[in-house]
Amino acid sequence: MTVQEPILEGRTPDPKVDQIIKLAVMAVGGQGGGVLTNWIEAVGRAGGYAVQATSVAGVAQRTGATIYYIEMAPSGDRPPVFSLAPAAGDVDIIVAAEMMEAGRAILRGFVTPDRTTLIASTHRALAVSEKTVPGDGIASSEEVRAAAEIAAQRMIMFDMEKAAIEAGSVISASLFGALAGSGALPFAREDFEAAIRVSGRGVEPSLRAFASGYETARKSVSGEAESAETATTKGPAVRGPSRLMAEWNALAAEVGALPEAVRELALPGLRKVVDFQDMAYGRDYLGRVKAVLARDDAARDYLLTREAAKYIANAMAYDDVIRVADIKTRGSRFARVKAEVRVKDDTLLHLTEYMHPRAEEIAGMLPAGLGKRIEADPKWMARLDRWFNKGRRLRTDSLPSFAMLYMLGGMRGWRRRTLRHAIEMEHLENWLASALAHLPDNYDLAVEVLRCRRLVKGYSDTHARGLSKFDRVMEGVTLVAGRDDAADWTRRLREAALRDEKGEGLDGALQTVRSFV
Repeated sequence: MTVQEPILEGRTPDPKVDQIIKLAVMAVGGQGGGVLTNWIEAVGRAGGYAVQATSVAGVAQRTGATIYYIEMAPSGDRPPVFSLAPAAGDVDIIVAAEMMEAGRAILRGFVTPDRTTLIASTHRALAVSEKTVPGDGIASSEEVRAAAEIAAQRMIMFDMEKAAIEAGSVISASLFGALAGSGALPFAREDFEAAIRVSGRGVEPSLRAFASGYETARKSVSGEAESAETATTKGPAVRGPSRLMAEWNALAAEVGALPEAVRELALPGLRKVVDFQDMAYGRDYLGRVKAVLARDDAARDYLLTREAAKYIANAMAYDDVIRVADIKTRGSRFARVKAEVRVKDDTLLHLTEYMHPRAEEIAGMLPAGLGKRIEADPKWMARLDRWFNKGRRLRTDSLPSFAMLYMLGGMRGWRRRTLRHAIEMEHLENWLASALAHLPDNYDLAVEVLRCRRLVKGYSDTHARGLSKFDRVMEGVTLVAGRDDAADWTRRLREAALRDEKGEGLDGALQTVRSFV
């Protein structure tokens, strides 16, 4: 949570000059922007103010992005003249229901350092354009925060979505609480709460979320609330039978003996691979990490091993049919889905999973030798494709579908005998060997080759596309390996591959490389 400058107790517009308070709510579909606007209208009118509210719908960010605009002034002999839409440089209060909505307000000039109080939730609701990028397409919230610190007169930022969910409500209620706690409007807390009660729907959960938003905003003034930047984040607690816990503690102790720079990523990596398979798999993981560490350079703060700890874990915890089925039937996933759709205890939830295995996934489940023979036989692959390559919708709230996926997800003991596992391990060893082959001559190139593993991810067609891009990037690495700027070109090729799904940017980058090699 971030607060800039102390929050004032409130300001009372001078009725003599009919001072108008101008407030804009930036929200997207499903965040309750309309409800929040109605509450603000209600609290204003109850406080003796003339109020006008309008909304301007649009698709500026995600479908349904809307600006709700409210103007209010003390009622007098003559009715005030209100505007229908906000104007740049002329808004007193901005309430943003998500971080990029705050950024949109800043870009449109609604946030100014001479007058604007910015109240924004720090959570993200990703835009379609962010989700479709093969790599990390998420826009930087830190850039928005930095811009807000310059653009706003005062600002309050914390995760209001989380506060609402914990209260069993929606973000509009916690935003309303933060607005009340900001002191930017000249009304008492009781006036805001009365507006929620009058609405008559979901009153108790809304009041809980309101209280959370209000108290967090007020505490932030005196610095009592812990900021998101300084809060410590701990990994999930590990629990299990005493025998397995003894093995886990031994593996964790080995991680504790690693250099501090490596430990930071090696422990999450160990958690990931053990959760994926078993303790023996975790020992294999640490063995590979230590093999890289033995060839690393302490003067470089073990950067090579840090990257290896991250990407070896990703490579070992690949997405196969067993993994997908396991994740879809975990109790934690059902709990998360229920929380996201806000299912009440007395409500039935119907959950449908979509499965679309290709022939390659089916062959990959077979013993390595048999699967390899079938993959080499076009007739058998055509049969598997005809039998299995169909979109299937499975109702996992029903016993037959859940039982099928649960049994499939429990086949991890079989996984290490499968063709898919043999292929993944061979690919892993070849990739590691390719990276380490550049030592000691080109340390930076070895690091960049390790990072190329980022291209391989996902399941089914997504995995196939990523693997194709990885192979093409590695072809480019071979072309530039002897150059002084080989590491930089490897990075450029990887970033080009991550930029678009079809790989057109990568094709252009490879053509450039071939032109000068």
